[in-house]
Amino acid sequence: MSTLLSNPAKLALLTFTLFLANFLFNVISNASFKYSAQSPNWNGIIAWQVVGNLAGFITVITLTLLLRNTPLNIAFPVAAGLSVIGVQVFAAWLLFHEPISPIKWLGTLLIVLGIILIGTQSK
Repeated sequence: MSTLLSNPAKLALLTFTLFLANFLFNVISNASFKYSAQSPNWNGIIAWQVVGNLAGFITVITLTLLLRNTPLNIAFPVAAGLSVIGVQVFAAWLLFHEPISPIKWLGTLLIVLGIILIGTQSK
């Protein structure tokens, strides 16, 4: 790990990969819970709950790994903001075809701007 910390390019790639994994597994987790809620029988409910909880566990692991090299006041807001956007846009809108009003799109834009402002702060 010490050679990774001494190489800024590798550290940046690892950080980006962990944020991406956190984003993807958060979307999978929340979409799985929606599928669970829509399941017509207990087998579907339990199966989707297992998928959602496993994906959620991986989300927690990726955040924990991010915290090794990223301050909490940057890692958590960026990861949480990305998850809100991912669940709203990728899961709710694209996967479940739930409508998103213009005011919610504006809120999404504000979250993106917040992520940019937080993410550009120096350690």
